[in-house]
Amino acid sequence: MGRVLLGANWRPNFDTRVVNRELEIIKQDLHCNTVRICGLDIERLMVASEDALKQRLEVWLSPEMWDRSQEETLRYITKAAEAAEDLRQRWPEQLTFSLGSESTLFMQGIVEGNNFFERMNNPSFWENVKAGKHNKPLNAFLAKGNEAVRQKFHGKVTYFSVPFETVDWSILDFVGVDLYRDARIKDMYGDLVKRFLVYNKPVVIGEFGCCTYQGAEKLGGIGFAVMFGMMADYLDLNLSLPKAFAEIIKIPPKVDGHYVRDEGLQARELTDQLSILDASGVYGAFVFTFVSQTSPYNEDPKYDSDMASYSLVKSYAEKETVEQMMRQTARQGKELLGVDIDPKALAKTAGAVGKHGATYLDMPWEPKESFRAVADYYAKQ
Repeated sequence: MGRVLLGANWRPNFDTRVVNRELEIIKQDLHCNTVRICGLDIERLMVASEDALKQRLEVWLSPEMWDRSQEETLRYITKAAEAAEDLRQRWPEQLTFSLGSESTLFMQGIVEGNNFFERMNNPSFWENVKAGKHNKPLNAFLAKGNEAVRQKFHGKVTYFSVPFETVDWSILDFVGVDLYRDARIKDMYGDLVKRFLVYNKPVVIGEFGCCTYQGAEKLGGIGFAVMFGMMADYLDLNLSLPKAFAEIIKIPPKVDGHYVRDEGLQARELTDQLSILDASGVYGAFVFTFVSQTSPYNEDPKYDSDMASYSLVKSYAEKETVEQMMRQTARQGKELLGVDIDPKALAKTAGAVGKHGATYLDMPWEPKESFRAVADYYAKQ
């Protein structure tokens, strides 16, 4: 519903008609019984959650305020919990509340850095994580958050961790973990999942998925980083990328100077991971993600930002969102990479503006092969 990172809203255009239709498709055509609803704006979250609940989908509500202080974040999730309680009273068995997701990465005050990129690029980040220095402040925050939220929200509560976080799950109703498969853990993915079963609580995978280009299966949860490589190519910029990203973008193969779109690979990766998760005994798993407005599809592979997306559908740029997307990207280029990017040059990535899909004529997107693969998998369950 609009995660917001460094001032960039991942869902610039919030249209309740489109949201309603997407939820209907998620339930009826993808054969899902549950949806995880993430984002910053509480009003948006409540509107989407109520719509999903009316359609008899279970909702795992994930309010997310990123890159703010612990005090501000605590006030925010408490406010969201109070709003969610009204929905829970009307649908008491269908709503679960999340205290946050991957807070070591996305919240200030656990490791050094004012924002996500500062934390990830800090030379001491992995040293501190390996030493476990993040776990004590993380659990202190979760304890405060759990206590504050349960005073307002009287349903089940969880948190979605990143695997290197050691969480005190005793205070929560579910074990939640975002777990992407990549080349390093391909052969042990199922065993990693099973490690979370030792807490004797239902385990839910909050995110797993794969991007849409050859080599994406090697990168898993950091597959989005090739967008930096694409920008360097199509803007002809000599970007001074952080070392981590500079190394990542060299991994996927390129043909004629660009990455290679591969919807079949994404589809196979998702169904393979679903089968492993099924066999491991998890309570549930959420495919990341359904739609990505800010990564529009382009027939020219040089500008096809959907390749760097995890979405099950390829989006077509909408007229009312293009200018906002360009401003967001230009601002982030300046703040993160120190380069001035002409928003007009970025407009090349928009592709066919205003186009609608052939499968769903009323939607500004078209299902990928992964959509059909996930739908077929779920339909057999």
